[in-house]
Amino acid sequence: MNIILVGKHHGKSRVVALNGAVAIGLVLLVLALLGCAGWAGYQVAISKAEAEKPTPSGLVAHWKARLDEQKSELVAVEQEVQQQIDALTLRLGAMQGRLLRLDALGQRFVESGLVASEEFNFSEPAAVGGPEGGTEKESFTAPGLTAMIERLEAQLDDREQQLRLLDKLASRKKLEEEMFVEGRPITWGWLSSKYGYRSDPFTGKRTWHDGVDLAGKDGSDIISVAGGVVTWAGDRYGYGNLVEIDHGDGLVTRYGHCKTIKVKVGDVVQKGQVVALMGSTGRSTGPHVHFEVLDNGRSKDPVKYIARSSN
Repeated sequence: MNIILVGKHHGKSRVVALNGAVAIGLVLLVLALLGCAGWAGYQVAISKAEAEKPTPSGLVAHWKARLDEQKSELVAVEQEVQQQIDALTLRLGAMQGRLLRLDALGQRFVESGLVASEEFNFSEPAAVGGPEGGTEKESFTAPGLTAMIERLEAQLDDREQQLRLLDKLASRKKLEEEMFVEGRPITWGWLSSKYGYRSDPFTGKRTWHDGVDLAGKDGSDIISVAGGVVTWAGDRYGYGNLVEIDHGDGLVTRYGHCKTIKVKVGDVVQKGQVVALMGSTGRSTGPHVHFEVLDNGRSKDPVKYIARSSN
């Protein structure tokens, strides 16, 4: 084998003769160089891969950091859920207070006779029931529970408004009944002198009698025939010990000849309250109560007001 070498200058060439042994040697040298280069590249790649491969301590640190992050997220979620629960608890507490007020109003209506106690029992929960619906059971979600509470609050607002209106009407009715003059000022006794002209028990002459006399047992109760304010409680000429009560709308009642007075000026009395004890003070012939009714300062026949209680 001949190898011709051509120079750059003057175009001269040189011939090198190679025998078979030299050629084989050159081929083996080239192959050896290629093998060394491949092995060196392989070792470099292995070293680089080993350098990039995380160590066990690095993996632990990575997953620990990830776990800490997830724990922080879980704590934030728990805090948010707890805040929602606290808010719902406050709303439920407020609703419970409102329900207690509604129960109190309802109980007042029962006690006042506006509704039948057999029909409504505000001391026990409402009776409910029905067949079980379906086999799947679902718990309320937070948004669903919030929406349900909002609907209940709206219903409570409506019921409270209605009950307040009924309470006002009931209170007004009760007040009107309390201030309504009716009935006898004694629990036991009889009519001993009527309203109008009569023969005076001391002079025998025809005189005007502004009220009625109701005789009874000495020391028995004298009661107010309506609610009102005491405007006189003491001795007055002719009446002896006198109790005078203003019932509003110009109506005033008087209870004369009392043995003992149980109230004082300025007291607010209720219908049926004992205001004095029967006696015979003042211009009197025996134990009785002189009962008068005045309408805007003018005397009226008390029998008409006494008869109201039987209507």
